[in-house]
Amino acid sequence: MSINHVRPWRNIYRRQSRQISVGSVKVGGDAPISVQTMTNTLTTDVAATIAQVQAAADAGADIVRVSTPDEASTRALREIVAESPVPIVADIHFHYKRAIEAAESGAACLRINPGNIGDATRVREVIAAAKDHGCSIRIGVNAGSLERHLLEKYGEPCPDAMVESGMDHIRILQDHDFHEFKISVKASDVFMAAAAYQQLAEQTDAPIHLGITEAGGLVSGTVKSAIGLGNLLWMGIGDTLRVSLSADPVEEVKVGFEVLKSLGLRHRGVNIISCPSCARQGFDVIRTVEILEKRLEHIKTPMSLSIIGCVVNGPGEALMTDVGFTGGGAGNGMIYLAGKQSHKMSNDGMVDHIVELVEKKAAEIEAAEAEATEPQAAE
Repeated sequence: MSINHVRPWRNIYRRQSRQISVGSVKVGGDAPISVQTMTNTLTTDVAATIAQVQAAADAGADIVRVSTPDEASTRALREIVAESPVPIVADIHFHYKRAIEAAESGAACLRINPGNIGDATRVREVIAAAKDHGCSIRIGVNAGSLERHLLEKYGEPCPDAMVESGMDHIRILQDHDFHEFKISVKASDVFMAAAAYQQLAEQTDAPIHLGITEAGGLVSGTVKSAIGLGNLLWMGIGDTLRVSLSADPVEEVKVGFEVLKSLGLRHRGVNIISCPSCARQGFDVIRTVEILEKRLEHIKTPMSLSIIGCVVNGPGEALMTDVGFTGGGAGNGMIYLAGKQSHKMSNDGMVDHIVELVEKKAAEIEAAEAEATEPQAAE
């Protein structure tokens, strides 16, 4: 990470984990924290699944997971993998043979649930298939499907039981000289998940996949995930994440990136800083931001935009952003560029103008970055 000496209270010191590969994506070590989602189409509907994978990738997903509940799904996986712009993780429950078939079909990673994949013999067969086909494995512990002996031992799902489950399966992988794995200990209870992840982080150097499972709908699930994942990430725990929402997978990706952006851990696209609006606003802030979010979705370059309704906080927020607009009077507002007043703009034409300014600034940033890397490439 880059250390901020001027504002040390912004620093996050990431837990040191070893690095693995999920296809072309590095997870752990000094790799960026990757964002994942999962398709909710029928995997056998190859066209629909590929379309959803593409939409998630366009939104910024680094990795996409696909459920493979039956043999027809693992057969379909071969075509999905071939067409996918990002690595595909095969989600396995109950049937260990599906994991073997998924590895043969080209999955970059196999997600197995220790609570329902079967005995150690079956896990060994899955390990052999992963080795043969260059797959990584995610040990996916879930509070809702813990092994019976652990529930009998602890009486109920709890952090200790989840971590014990995960560590038991880590040992199985390591005993078979398999080290390309990451691990998650998910729960729908934020407290349980956070406690389990903190405990797990102290017991292994494996990359950690974060998630608050079955978090809920778009609003409630976003809040729960932001609380749980945000606190863990702030502590430096987490190498890849999925926000689990009862919503379009694209929304999961957006929320995941927003969590990372808010902590300065990943930067992608336009970070819009906007006020909640009030009677002082010189234009319809809420509607304007809603339109700008859609109009600027195509921008991948990290940059900042402030949209503030009046001059109370507008000029101050604009000081810290690449482009800004502050509402004024008589149907006009002030455009700020690089924190400085630039020119007045009518409310009627502000959206188109702001989009043009953002696109221009993004192009300038991209050109400067390309120029900076040219000497390195030449060397």
